[in-house]
Amino acid sequence: MTPDPLNRLVAQLAKLPGIGEKTAQRLAFHILRAPPDFAQELAHALHEVKEKVRLCDRCFSLTEHALCGLCTDPKREDRALCVVEGLADLMALERTREFKGRYHVLHGVLSPLDGVGPDQLRIKELLTRLQDSVVDEVIVATNPDVEGEATALYLMRLLKPLGLKVTRLAQGLPMGGDLEYADPATLSRALTGRREL
Repeated sequence: MTPDPLNRLVAQLAKLPGIGEKTAQRLAFHILRAPPDFAQELAHALHEVKEKVRLCDRCFSLTEHALCGLCTDPKREDRALCVVEGLADLMALERTREFKGRYHVLHGVLSPLDGVGPDQLRIKELLTRLQDSVVDEVIVATNPDVEGEATALYLMRLLKPLGLKVTRLAQGLPMGGDLEYADPATLSRALTGRREL
């Protein structure tokens, strides 16, 4: 019979996204076998992240301060603003080291079936942010799924009348992909978004 504290730890770890019961058990046993200071440092890190990490007042990324490092970085370009669905998308774009502008995190996409409308996203804050700003291009970087497309279309309709250039990330075939295995929608987008060599 497994001790109750271990069962509780496995149950809590299994609540994490992408962690099943077997992985939760492996993690729990790792924590149990590790030196005592490992468990204390892990507990401290969990407590600290809940106590200190908050949303940036401007872009709604994560920070310990009122504004995040991306918003306060003087080297970033103020004229381009990339709108993303979530924090993972922002981090993925940052890993490319290609985009040098600013970000705005919506924290979701429009999904009427799930009860997510414009009021549940950071769209009002985006519009407020764009008033009296130097931004002249908004890059909509939502995912190429039904909800992401609906959100992109909604944003385009809101932003175009403001005189802003609204662009969308290119979509199409992935590097190393084979045409024969691509789905029709991906091939269609690749053809539509083709460019001159």
